[in-house]
Amino acid sequence: MSNKITNSKILVTGGAGFIGSYVVEYLLPHQPQKIIIIDNLIRGSHENMASFANHPLVEFVEGDICDTALLEKCMAGCDYVFHLAALRINSCAASPKDGFNVMLKATFDVAELCVKHKIKKIIYSSSASVYGLAQHFPTPESDNPYDNQTFYGAAKMWGEQLFRSYKFMYGLDYCALRYFNAYGPRMDTDGKYTEVMIKWLDCIRDGRNPLIFGDGATTMDFVYVKDIAKSNVAALLSDATDEAFNIGNCVETSLKELLQLLLSVNNSSLQPEFRGENTVNPVSKRLADISKAKAMLDFTPTISLEEGLKELSQWYFSKQKV
Repeated sequence: MSNKITNSKILVTGGAGFIGSYVVEYLLPHQPQKIIIIDNLIRGSHENMASFANHPLVEFVEGDICDTALLEKCMAGCDYVFHLAALRINSCAASPKDGFNVMLKATFDVAELCVKHKIKKIIYSSSASVYGLAQHFPTPESDNPYDNQTFYGAAKMWGEQLFRSYKFMYGLDYCALRYFNAYGPRMDTDGKYTEVMIKWLDCIRDGRNPLIFGDGATTMDFVYVKDIAKSNVAALLSDATDEAFNIGNCVETSLKELLQLLLSVNNSSLQPEFRGENTVNPVSKRLADISKAKAMLDFTPTISLEEGLKELSQWYFSKQKV
């Protein structure tokens, strides 16, 4: 299938990461001329890139997007850019200065270099965090971002507005993708900010009753990583520009329901233990309206939460045996 990706040169920031590595995998069948990955391997890994580690069309550059000279060297001669490199929401809160350098300054450098090197289109990874607690459910892209209380959400919204202004000033085509609750194989499993799914899988592995902090009524919209990767490719292939799109699964799932499903797919009879809420979560509900992405990107999620949790579990437990 010949399209704009075929024979083009593409830069993927954060291409060794959780989502970025799948984006690379979904780009390769379109036969690009070359894919360049820049990643500092703080969150990404060689393991994530195993399926294309020796692919002749992929060049991996270990380095930081905060290194502007290296970033420019990677971008020079490229046609398209996927900007996925970012810190986690908790990491931004722990060190706003690091958050500024990675999420704002480096993203500004990306935008400047896109203009300088005449990039035809950039796909920017944003987040449902921009909404905070949204005004409407399901949430459309027209909901305002003023209830966001996180540095991460503010930085993602700033990135969207940066690219919007660069479209207006310089004609730089872009799409921003607001991911809802991403999960799946290759998600972060180590460190202080481990996702609750991984902690629960550890409990299943060890035969310990999993903990739920609070009443478990908080809801999320869990979207599988492969569906997110497909949305990135769809956004590049589309003629859409100067647009933000929600990327979700359009199913509202409470933490209590999530745990029950995770236990079920692993044939576990463990029972949840409830503890007092240990953090104040200002966002108690998430549910995406993706009608805009369906209409303009022809994007529809295909992986159910049950199917996705099975794949996540198989991947995670196979990692434990290595």
